[in-house]
Amino acid sequence: MHLKTQGVVLAVNKYNDRFSMAQVFTSEFGRITYLLPISKSKKSKINRAIFFPLSVVDLEVEHFPLRHIHRLKEAQRQFPLYSINVNPVKVSLAFFLSEFLSKVLQETTENTIIFSFLKESIIALEEKEKGLANFHIAFMFLLAQFLGITPNLENYGKGFYFDLMNGEFKMSRPLSTHFLKPQQSEFLNTFKRINYNNMHCFKLSQNDRNAIINHMLDYYRIHVYDFPEIKSLEILRELY
Repeated sequence: MHLKTQGVVLAVNKYNDRFSMAQVFTSEFGRITYLLPISKSKKSKINRAIFFPLSVVDLEVEHFPLRHIHRLKEAQRQFPLYSINVNPVKVSLAFFLSEFLSKVLQETTENTIIFSFLKESIIALEEKEKGLANFHIAFMFLLAQFLGITPNLENYGKGFYFDLMNGEFKMSRPLSTHFLKPQQSEFLNTFKRINYNNMHCFKLSQNDRNAIINHMLDYYRIHVYDFPEIKSLEILRELY
């Protein structure tokens, strides 16, 4: 069955001598694996170069029920990523976010809404120049609401702990080992207001930023099934 959809490229891995496998999050079907031809023939309707992490693409695809890997018929880039492809910080962010999304985007019924959020986030990353050190923090905070794992951040009080298991602040130390201490919880309460327009206003030391990212990844790891370590995180840390 031939269909049209939009997608965000998450990853490309070699499959055999003729094809790579492209992981794409689409607006129609969610996360899908497509066969991406390796051939560089001028007659090809698919330019492999546009399958860069976080590229937003228009696709004509061939889908069949029960298949795990589907075929691409045509692919066009919606808009170029000039800044993301050349700015070292943005390149590192793109690789981190694409790996993060590859792990966290599993089965979902909100494909169109999530795709729209991803596209808006990619446009913001392309355009923004200030506050890039906090971009991935803002992204992870905002994404949680679309995955149905938004923590309750409304009942904060001075000296409260944050219970990572239940996603809420508590007056006393939780019984489990998955919690944030009061100082860390205060950071969380402050960052609940972060977005792409104000992210440059949040000033953090390298240690504090790394700690917040670690805690956020811990939260995702608790609430998303089979969520592994993110390898590209270390590269991103070196930039800050």
